[in-house]
Amino acid sequence: MKLSLGFSPCPNDTFIFDALVNHKIDTEGLTFDVVLEDVQTLNQWALEAKLAVSKISYGVLPLVMQQYLVLNSGGALGLGVGPLLIAKTKQANWEHTMQQATVAIPGQNTTAYLLFSLAFPNTAKPIFMKFNEIEDAVLEGKVDCGVIIHENRFTYQAKGLQKLIDLGSYWEEKLKIPIPLGGIIVNRNLPIALSKKIDALIKKSVNYAFANYPQLSSYVSDNAQEMSESVMRQHIDLYVNNYSLHLGHAGKAAVLKLLEVYGQLQPTIKPSQAPIFIEE
Repeated sequence: MKLSLGFSPCPNDTFIFDALVNHKIDTEGLTFDVVLEDVQTLNQWALEAKLAVSKISYGVLPLVMQQYLVLNSGGALGLGVGPLLIAKTKQANWEHTMQQATVAIPGQNTTAYLLFSLAFPNTAKPIFMKFNEIEDAVLEGKVDCGVIIHENRFTYQAKGLQKLIDLGSYWEEKLKIPIPLGGIIVNRNLPIALSKKIDALIKKSVNYAFANYPQLSSYVSDNAQEMSESVMRQHIDLYVNNYSLHLGHAGKAAVLKLLEVYGQLQPTIKPSQAPIFIEE
């Protein structure tokens, strides 16, 4: 049986899914039609219910819960993993100018935008672009500041950019829980037994990747967009952890808190009351 599967070309995702999509583990009769896309494209496709299984930003989850369930395995969640707000310079009292600032955001329905909105609810000038365009947009003065994610956390300082605030730390200090960045969802139309099998296979794939780490497979390096091996490993070390194996009670509680925060920030949008997570 073949299923559509979408995730990003970033090292954390290719690290997680390598063994599954390249049959390094027994996939129990399943094969996958894989598409590698940036997270905002995957978020948009989730809104359209385009794929059977997909990585998404948890920021879009409230809008897709009627079509999808969240799997236990394969996601990115943890402490110290959040997006950063950066600028060319860090001026005194910069917080007071944020209402007028133009801010580059890596997608409208991303967790990064939700975390930014939590910290700066009155900023009126977000500009949405792909995550890997944000550093240059700040450097070239196209925007006043930008929210960076993924490997840009490890490259912005070398380009002379300054951190204004760690939005992940803001979340952690305010709410005292891990940050749910991205999760894996499965279409509710699939039989529950099949969805559970997919969940279990993703966990096997993560375990396989951990067992062979720090070796990097060609699948990871070939899709890493000219990243150095050290940055690839930093990326994996930051975003792939025990929560990637299984959300667990703490991970699910963090996702539910994010949905609560979303409801406070977007009171006109009422998320589905259907079950959110795949059955254990």
